[in-house]
Amino acid sequence: MTTLQTQPMRYGATAIALHWVLGLAIVAVFCVGWYMTGLPFSPQRLKLYNWHKWAGVTILALSALRLLWRLTHRPPALPAAVQAGMPRWQQIAHHGTHHLLYLLFFAVPLVGWAYSSAAGFPIVFLGVLPLPSFVPASPELAEAIKPWHAWTAYALAALVALHVAAAFKHQLIDRDGLIGRMLPGRG
Repeated sequence: MTTLQTQPMRYGATAIALHWVLGLAIVAVFCVGWYMTGLPFSPQRLKLYNWHKWAGVTILALSALRLLWRLTHRPPALPAAVQAGMPRWQQIAHHGTHHLLYLLFFAVPLVGWAYSSAAGFPIVFLGVLPLPSFVPASPELAEAIKPWHAWTAYALAALVALHVAAAFKHQLIDRDGLIGRMLPGRG
């Protein structure tokens, strides 16, 4: 007797949890980053910079965990009806956006870490665990790296917005239930 293994229709609980925790963390850290850069030099600004760095390290660790999970757990395929209804350019955008999101999950915090190291500001995770410098301290290098952290962060924010817009399109316009594959607590 042979049993057929079918591809799951939904993501598993771990993938869903990593998706939402990482997504909310990225939105929060982007908002704090945008806000803190406009503050005058103050203890509040320094506190937010440290929090921003800690959150970036956490996002980096969660990204590594998410990538490891993704590489070892095959995601559900797009439902045939959804895939058949998507023009080729949307299928390419779907895959390209996901690949770029994963790239930026790593690039943004690593570039931020490099900038912090080059600027001579070490990262002491949660105020207790000093992390190694990513690059040597150099004011010139720090000035060269600084805009890259902002550019990659804005690129990540734009892709997150595109991802959210696509989810809403599937939910509100296409009404294909695709978003349900990533919602927690649904059968």
